[in-house]
Amino acid sequence: MTQAPLVTGGDARIPAIGLGTWQLAGEEGKRAVRDALEIGYRHIDTAAMYGNEAEVGRAIAGSGLKRDEIFLTTKVWHTDLAPAALLDSARRSLDKLKLDHVDLLLIHWPTTTGVALADSIGALNEARAQGLARHIGVSNFPSAMLAEATSLSAAPLAANQCEYHPRLDQTTLLAACRARGVAFTSYSPLGRGDLVADPTVAAMAASRGRSPSQIILRWHVQQGVVAIPRSRSRAHIAANFDVFDFELGADEMARLSALARADGRSVNPGWAPVWDKPAR
Repeated sequence: MTQAPLVTGGDARIPAIGLGTWQLAGEEGKRAVRDALEIGYRHIDTAAMYGNEAEVGRAIAGSGLKRDEIFLTTKVWHTDLAPAALLDSARRSLDKLKLDHVDLLLIHWPTTTGVALADSIGALNEARAQGLARHIGVSNFPSAMLAEATSLSAAPLAANQCEYHPRLDQTTLLAACRARGVAFTSYSPLGRGDLVADPTVAAMAASRGRSPSQIILRWHVQQGVVAIPRSRSRAHIAANFDVFDFELGADEMARLSALARADGRSVNPGWAPVWDKPAR
């Protein structure tokens, strides 16, 4: 069975392709996780806000895999970042997952409720010290905030999970993650859905006999970026994992990166931080 390469972040080794589970709930969510694990995925991403941790946990329990064969991420919502609330959220997630720990616990978004970042990062470290998570990290942190978070954390931060795809330039944030030894995990790696129909992507896929999604995910892999595409279809889940037996040329990588545009960001809620300015 194919094994995904591992990306180093802090003291963690994270499988380069994982299954994102946003909006995969109920039996559909359980089935998607089950399919992914049967296909060969060993990285599953969920969050307290997704409302599907119980289904994810049941799929893992029924997979027949040993717990240490699966890298599982969950996240604490931005309204629960006061120290006691963060620890309570982590414990509730474990109760729903029916597990004694996750592999990676992330702050889902920076707080908007006035909680000091030092307090949230301290509580994240406490969750790790209590064995609730093997590794800790953040999500949706721009470069300045990432620098502050890493300076505040006693334990290394393993990952910063943010939107990334060819239409969204993340040059500044990628450099910040690399400088601090933090893995960049890409959510929405296929963009808004229409990116797969982009003429550049479509032509590249046709010339290689690959799907557009595979081209885009390979672009991530070759940058050392972890990608967590979401799909309900077993066929698409399988195709998204089948990206480790070919390589894009430097010119192809550059042409994909050149698709970046000013309006490329698709996830930008009212509580979002001030993002890094695109380099292009």
